[in-house]
Amino acid sequence: MTLRIGLIGYGEVGRLLAEDLRAQGLHVCAYDSKLGTTADAQTMREHAHGLSVVLFDTHAQVCKRSDLLICAVTASQTLAAAQACAQHILQRAFFLDVNSASPGSKLAAAALIDNAGARYVEAAVMTSVPPHRIKVPILLGGAHAAALLPVLNSLGFNAKLSSDKLGFASATKMSRSIMVKGMEAMVIESLTTARHYGVEDAVIASLYETFPGIDWEKQAAYFFQRVIEHGRRRSEEMREVAVTVQEAGLTPWLAQASADRQAHMADVADAGVFGTRGEAGFARSADWRIEADRLLHMNISTKKQTQ
Repeated sequence: MTLRIGLIGYGEVGRLLAEDLRAQGLHVCAYDSKLGTTADAQTMREHAHGLSVVLFDTHAQVCKRSDLLICAVTASQTLAAAQACAQHILQRAFFLDVNSASPGSKLAAAALIDNAGARYVEAAVMTSVPPHRIKVPILLGGAHAAALLPVLNSLGFNAKLSSDKLGFASATKMSRSIMVKGMEAMVIESLTTARHYGVEDAVIASLYETFPGIDWEKQAAYFFQRVIEHGRRRSEEMREVAVTVQEAGLTPWLAQASADRQAHMADVADAGVFGTRGEAGFARSADWRIEADRLLHMNISTKKQTQ
């Protein structure tokens, strides 16, 4: 039997997976909540048409035609997506949850899917998807993870088994995100502040001395690019990270602050400070100073308006 794959979420991750799966001649269909109401809809439809990916208007249509559902929505929609799919998912179908959600959220989503007679598999994507595409490292967890592992890797995925218990893979991902997304927020705040005072070269030189294995100019440019373009999604992930920290019995001061910085950058990007989203040049500056200057100029203009 030819494996039928359904994508719940047709954003950046969904589209990249669609490209790599269709390149193998696999049948792919998809649903995204933004298809009916947002400016992203036309981009999604054009992309799908070029790949012969069938876009549907409801979760139900995708669920009824898929042996493997890959759920790649924003973190805040993890449970809502699982709930919508649980009502229509085929018996024994696999539900691969790649969303950046807390262990508690994954457990709740698993209960919905498994109670519907399908097979929930927790997935933790361990680094940024675009450079690796379908080969991005993924940790799998849950009672059905071992059964899905060879299927995924035969499709070109780079999946490894984390645990047969739910929550382990997500806990690994969320704990890592405290460092990675937190570093993004810290670098943006640190270097933009240094730029204001004209000491950015001294700060960069000091960072090279302390952490010589990192190309700080290149890394800073990459951090600015990713947060400007995907700050909203990152902020939602960090809210889930904060929940993960709380589930561990700690107060998530750092996770919450990182989420706030990521969300602020998303707001600024949506306001057009960094250019027009979707057009050439948006979030693509090779020099982080360009974006830091835009951010500082916005703050100066805002202060003048309030005086």
